[in-house]
Amino acid sequence: MDSRKLEMTVLMTPDMANFSGKVHGGALLNLLDRVAFSCASRFSQRYAVTISVDQVVFKEPVNVGELVTFRASINHAGRTSMEVGIRVEAEEIRTGVRRHTNSCYFTMIAMDADGRPVEVPTLRVENDLERKRHHAASVRRRLRREFEEEMRKAAEGEY
Repeated sequence: MDSRKLEMTVLMTPDMANFSGKVHGGALLNLLDRVAFSCASRFSQRYAVTISVDQVVFKEPVNVGELVTFRASINHAGRTSMEVGIRVEAEEIRTGVRRHTNSCYFTMIAMDADGRPVEVPTLRVENDLERKRHHAASVRRRLRREFEEEMRKAAEGEY
């Protein structure tokens, strides 16, 4: 089993529905966070906590009764942090038709038993797809840092 990847499939049930009868975005976010935690913890062999979530855009609604598959991978590993990319697909059970409903990126931190950040293993990047994901994760990391700096300046009135 590849510790850099995780796949989970969940049946969408009526208790997950919003007022329009579709699966509530919050229910999906809850599952996404569990998938990110599981993938990051498997890779780091540590408890992992969520630091940030990037680019959660719900492209299509998910229906009650569909199977939803979450495909997660470690795209980047820093000293203590990991980016977990997750692709979400909904499947209509009777027809087998699958739809890509969204993708998102979680930044997770590995923690020791005392709740302090701890180093994670070096990420092996083995093929072109993994190189592409690793590069894109590096770009997202740089942009997050630039955004944080700009927001700090704005909050301090440096403009």
